[in-house]
Amino acid sequence: NYKMAKEKTIAKKQAQVDELAKVLKDAKVVLLTDYRGITVTDVTKLRADLRNANAEYKVIKNNIIKRALDANGESALDEALEGPVALVIGNEDYLEPSKAIYEFTKNNDYYKIKGGVIEGKVMTTEEIITLAKLPSKETLLSMLAGALLSNISKVAVALNEVKKQKEEAGEKVEVAVTEEASANEEKAE
Repeated sequence: NYKMAKEKTIAKKQAQVDELAKVLKDAKVVLLTDYRGITVTDVTKLRADLRNANAEYKVIKNNIIKRALDANGESALDEALEGPVALVIGNEDYLEPSKAIYEFTKNNDYYKIKGGVIEGKVMTTEEIITLAKLPSKETLLSMLAGALLSNISKVAVALNEVKKQKEEAGEKVEVAVTEEASANEEKAE
């Protein structure tokens, strides 16, 4: 009977590993974080920030995480799986969850990024922090839009100046033509 119970437990753990391996494989970002010294209030706020960044926060046994990562060929993170580890998993974007965690680590000394996987590539803590410091996609797009609008307005001003000059030149030409025409009319009389 003990043997059956043990096999059942092993099968249950294997199912957890398989399920987590699939979740991790499908994720855009997986961050391993050290959550020592973090309060329930902090975790609640962090979970809310991560939800806003379309990511979730999970605490799962390290050996399950290790086996799931190994199943995906991401065993380079084994050493990060020492001590308390929380998983941050984002399925839509890697930048926003990375930023949320990085901002959180700045205000919580004990909370640390231990490593992660971004779009299938194992990343070091330093690489993740470097990415997290980049402007968001929206910021970059608004910077680009600002630059484009600035250039467009410069072109519009330049075209307007050209138009004014042409109009001024056109008026002079019209005036000259008109004077010549009236001189010709006088001769005809």
